[in-house]
Amino acid sequence: MKPRVLLIGDSITVAYSPTTIELLKDTADVEMIPQNGGPTTLGLEQLSRWLGDTPWDIIHFNWGLHDLKIMEDGKHQVPASEYEANLRELVRRMQATGARLVWASTTPVPVGVLNPWRKPDDAVAYNDIARAIMEENGVAIDDLHSFAMPRLAELQRPNDVHFSDAGSQVLGEAVAEMISRELELLAK
Repeated sequence: MKPRVLLIGDSITVAYSPTTIELLKDTADVEMIPQNGGPTTLGLEQLSRWLGDTPWDIIHFNWGLHDLKIMEDGKHQVPASEYEANLRELVRRMQATGARLVWASTTPVPVGVLNPWRKPDDAVAYNDIARAIMEENGVAIDDLHSFAMPRLAELQRPNDVHFSDAGSQVLGEAVAEMISRELELLAK
């Protein structure tokens, strides 16, 4: 029986998951949650349903890009302090499953006109919050932000947080590589 891997994330994850699933099909059963994972508030509401009743060996997850979205009132959809509390609770609940956890950092927010509005520095700030939580909890880190940053012009759509089809494929390959390393650690 192949190891089971769950991908939790937003539209960036939705776009790269087919590549990741295809690349790992011979070594793992990889599934993406059935919807965009949105902000941490949605994660708290839906996590039990997404996890289901069957155990996972690895959960590769991300929240952040929706949390840091700036709403019409000028405030973040999920303020940084609430993001931290929510993410701590999500990590606690996922750790309780016994799965090996891998956090994917939020990919870069480009400079430019975005709708909805997001600020590049907020991606860094929210990633810093998340990184501290992951380090405290011994969660593996898949730093997609650092991976994508030097190649944004090549991978990301202009004035958009989303990636081109080719960019999503490159991210999917990177995620598959990370999960492969984690699967090797599980097998030891």
